[in-house]
Amino acid sequence: MKRGPIEASASERARWLTELAEALEQAQKLAWRMGLVEHNSIDAMELYGRLEAARLEVQALRFGQINAAQREYGPNWTGLTPWTRDPAPEHR
Repeated sequence: MKRGPIEASASERARWLTELAEALEQAQKLAWRMGLVEHNSIDAMELYGRLEAARLEVQALRFGQINAAQREYGPNWTGLTPWTRDPAPEHR
């Protein structure tokens, strides 16, 4: 059976996305270790978070959920840091 160009490109795309997901996971592990070595470095934490966002995008592409991660974890989530929120009424 001969493959058509669409099947070949879909297979290549799936393989590339799998390799990219693995590379992002390895980069996350490295960022995590950097954070531990540098005693919870803010830069390492930010890098880890950016890698997680990229990993979620790749996962969404792999499983056909285009833009799903972007909708769920878009740039607005960064404004929800616990230290900038108003304290709960019972803690005021």
